Amino acid sequence: MRDDFAVRLKRALGDDRVARDAPLAPFTTFKLGGTADWLVLAHRADDVRRALEIARDAGVPVTLLGGGSNVLVSDRGVRGVVIRVHGGDVRQLGVDRIRADAGVTINGLVRWTIAHGCAGLEMWAGTPGTVGGAIFGNAHFRGRLIGELVVQAELASERGEVLSVEAVLSADFRVGRGDAAALRAVARESLAYRKRTQPLESPSAGCIFQNPDPSRDRIPDGIPASAGALVDRAGLKGAREGAARVSMTHANFIVNEGGATATDVRRLIQRCKDGVRARFGVELREEIVFLGFDDGHTAN
Repeated sequence: MRDDFAVRLKRALGDDRVARDAPLAPFTTFKLGGTADWLVLAHRADDVRRALEIARDAGVPVTLLGGGSNVLVSDRGVRGVVIRVHGGDVRQLGVDRIRADAGVTINGLVRWTIAHGCAGLEMWAGTPGTVGGAIFGNAHFRGRLIGELVVQAELASERGEVLSVEAVLSADFRVGRGDAAALRAVARESLAYRKRTQPLESPSAGCIFQNPDPSRDRIPDGIPASAGALVDRAGLKGAREGAARVSMTHANFIVNEGGATATDVRRLIQRCKDGVRARFGVELREEIVFLGFDDGHTAN
């Protein structure tokens, strides 16, 4: 990697926001994985643009990381530069539209909308990760997709140009007017639901698998179109590989019980896929993103 690459990054963003051989586990909700060759802490769109431009000029591969949920980082880490996008602002564009920077957490966005009497996003309280990550993965909750509320998104290419598809810089959401107390009540109910149905007490990446699509996946009669239900009924709830375990609370979650490796998790994912395929003939598809793997599991 060219020597002037790090010099340019530090000059553009500051010494305290560029680190070499940086552990990535603290920046993921799974709390596991290896190191990044270089880690850049980006707070605003201009930070992301500058880092992308410098990496492109140096021929260095780039991986974007938001709040660190919904990802599994390889034990070998991630080569090139990882740009962690975290922070930013929310602002009102009109009575029915707000804009949030990509690095704003979903919980921070929900708090802002409630405080400003903007209705529509309150049910997303408790969603891990950031706006950018939620847009990239079209986050879902109780049958709703966050994309249903998105009016437009500002994107940047690896060349630092706006209006391509490599990195989310901000997103505009459609909102209505609401009473803060009523919106807060909905948010509390959503949080309570998550606490009842998800293993929030343990490190995880969120849902591992996409729910099957009844229009193309033949779901056996009597079983809901739910990845968690399929894993459970295949007898894999509580299954373990090393310190990684299929959650006893929700079988579409794998939890790190302390010291789990990405290899443990990958083996357990494959075990669940094999078990569901053998029992029901359904091919589960991963929802999480794999970072740093060299077997075709990569991320932008």
